[in-house]
Amino acid sequence: MVKPTLPDSRTEPDGSAVIRVLSYNVRSMRDDREALARVIRACAPDLVFIQEAPRFFRWRKRAAWLAAHTGLVVLSGGATASGPLLLCSLRTTVERTEDILLPLTPGLHRRGFATAVVRIGRARLGLLSCHLSLRSDERYAQAGMVLDRLKAMDVPHAIAAGDINEGPAGPGFRLLAGELQDCWAVRPWGDEYTSTPADPRQRIDAVFATEGVEVLGCGVPRDVPGLTGDDLRAATDHLPVLAALRVPAS
Repeated sequence: MVKPTLPDSRTEPDGSAVIRVLSYNVRSMRDDREALARVIRACAPDLVFIQEAPRFFRWRKRAAWLAAHTGLVVLSGGATASGPLLLCSLRTTVERTEDILLPLTPGLHRRGFATAVVRIGRARLGLLSCHLSLRSDERYAQAGMVLDRLKAMDVPHAIAAGDINEGPAGPGFRLLAGELQDCWAVRPWGDEYTSTPADPRQRIDAVFATEGVEVLGCGVPRDVPGLTGDDLRAATDHLPVLAALRVPAS
């Protein structure tokens, strides 16, 4: 059943945390960055999993601009993770961060993960932002690396989100969905397709969560106050994925 609205962020009496998670490929902020900031602010996320963050000249300054204009702070990633970036709200207590570069295939773009372990309320969870390869065999191997990295974090709950570069029928996507909850499939909300904003026909961006995390809704946001179609089309060449999750207290 499609939910008309997503829950707001809150901490429950039992210490569990309801959090809003946004995954967004921002195309190195080469498009309308003011529109990009408005989209992120309208979604009111606690955590933002960015792909294609700026990686070259003054990349830290541009990441800081995005954080400042969305009321968030830079958590980890950027050029040091070859593109993936994590932003968080002030609800978040940071335990540790790690930027990971994946093996380089000659002739292909270097990939990486931005990762962190954080606490929100009494919930402790691992985070991983990823942008998988354009080549199918490398993409499948990197999907396996996502799962390995989540297990290595040794946390009770985790969220992985990013640009998978293939749809749910693809082998890498299916590998992830076989061990994690594909949040759209569990509790669809909003719209499904993320690429491209002008005529979306494929779901290549996703939010995944480990078992035990309750999915309250997930999808491309629509009918959100302050969010316009013009801004979604102007901000970047992907649509964002917004999820509301309840993470149990640890």
